[in-house]
Amino acid sequence: MPNETLLEVDKIKKFFPVGGDWFYRMFDRRQVHAVDDVSFTMRRGETLGLVGESGSGKTTVGRMIVNLIQPSGGRILYKEKNINGTRRKENLVLRRSIQMIFQDPSTSLNRRKTVGQIISEPFHIHKYLYRNDYEAKLEEVMKMTGLPTRFVNRYPHELSGGQRQRVGIARALSVDPEFIVCDEPVTALDVSIQAQIINLLAGLQERLNLSYLFIAHDLSVVKHMSERVAVMY
Repeated sequence: MPNETLLEVDKIKKFFPVGGDWFYRMFDRRQVHAVDDVSFTMRRGETLGLVGESGSGKTTVGRMIVNLIQPSGGRILYKEKNINGTRRKENLVLRRSIQMIFQDPSTSLNRRKTVGQIISEPFHIHKYLYRNDYEAKLEEVMKMTGLPTRFVNRYPHELSGGQRQRVGIARALSVDPEFIVCDEPVTALDVSIQAQIINLLAGLQERLNLSYLFIAHDLSVVKHMSERVAVMY
């Protein structure tokens, strides 16, 4: 159903303690309000652009949605279930459905692992497939993201920036998510490569009916990808 609400972010907040070690923080209760009272909803198959100046909390919102960090307040509902209030088994299913593509592939990929190991790592984390199916799924997502299968035993440092980002996209797709947080996925890439990655993401969305929260500061990219735009300040 195209108008079905898939994600609801309701007045979420994230506060971080101000500097120092744990002993210092016992006496200094000051906090940085990284995110304060942010709300929005998203429909299935939609792309929402999330824009704002550097330091406005865009990435923090994305990390809360994929459950990498916990909100200090508010709630995040995915398919009407509170992401932070589910039992462990339910939480694993939700986390598999919501994946993230990170800004800088040179730091988000484990340089000690091969491309094949990186892409297939979510299979083990989410216990998503039978081991006999790993190879076929790995080949499928590599082809889907334009990665030659001969890259399977290469390491990230042997790839270009655009190829590394394709590995990050393939990793996100490996467990068949419905919702992907794209955290400035082309910012770290050469201008000549950015259009290729944007077109790849648009094609994957159409093919797989994905929903994207597209975080960016480049309004021209957001305009190209998004149906609606939310601004953080």
